[in-house]
Amino acid sequence: MTTRDSAFAPKRRTQEACDADEHAQNLTRWQQEYDQLSPGCFYGRLDEIELPAMQVFKEHTGQALRQDCRVWADSLWLGIPTQALGSRINGQALDQHEVMCRPGGHDFELVTPGAFDIYGLVIRLPILKAAAQQQGIALDQDWHCSPRRRITPETLYSVSFLLERLLSHHQGAIAEKVHQDILLTGLLALLKANQASHELPPSYTHRKAVVDRVKRYVDEHLEGPVTMEELCQLTHVSRRTLQYSFTTILGISPLQFLRLTRLNRVRRALRSASSKQSVTEIATYWGFWHLGQFAHDYKQQFGECPSQTLNTNIDIA
Repeated sequence: MTTRDSAFAPKRRTQEACDADEHAQNLTRWQQEYDQLSPGCFYGRLDEIELPAMQVFKEHTGQALRQDCRVWADSLWLGIPTQALGSRINGQALDQHEVMCRPGGHDFELVTPGAFDIYGLVIRLPILKAAAQQQGIALDQDWHCSPRRRITPETLYSVSFLLERLLSHHQGAIAEKVHQDILLTGLLALLKANQASHELPPSYTHRKAVVDRVKRYVDEHLEGPVTMEELCQLTHVSRRTLQYSFTTILGISPLQFLRLTRLNRVRRALRSASSKQSVTEIATYWGFWHLGQFAHDYKQQFGECPSQTLNTNIDIA
């Protein structure tokens, strides 16, 4: 590769992480926070190509996650899972041959299963609109409101193959403009091939509102555990409706959500703690009073003792 070729080649990077939230921070220009849902040690890998106006990546996550995400402003993101089933975006379960789609600058939520792989493609909207106009393609505006898009199997396979080849190409350099032209071709094929996804059931709006209200309440009451009775009173629904709402939107029960949210927050606190802080101090701050049970649950969830997480952070600092 010559110096001139290197100057025009896109930025490539591969990053690995053994913590879900550390992995979330590795994606360039995204704002993200990941909660680990399934028990066990985490492994994540990110292969990324960064261009001035575009970004393409393949992300692997070994454990089930709940992800709060926001892509950079004035852009459009398309997410193409290698296996759509078992994943959710904004509480909507993906069907086969569907992709995810969200505008930049807006928060959205993903729930993904273990051993999950997804291709991501982000482009600045002015570039996308100019390319569509040049090729005579009329872009619909469904992606502003609908987070799912149905794609023909042939188009989905072709675009996934294209992204895999670009991400795995390491011999020689491909100029930025060539990358951009190739990616735009694939992106426009996805947008042009759009078909309406299945309509949501009438219960979706109410159930998502229940879950969102609980999440806001939990964020505002960090000092200790929250009971199911409190949540039922808060949302004015029965325990059964609360249960249905969470399993429909997040794929877990409200009790699992409460427990896993607190465990993940303790892990973040341990990873950012100062040398003067202890496991006991951090655990009790987040409402874990039975420290033996806490240590057992923590190790079962993350594959290591809380003291290991704390000591690793202090050693790195």
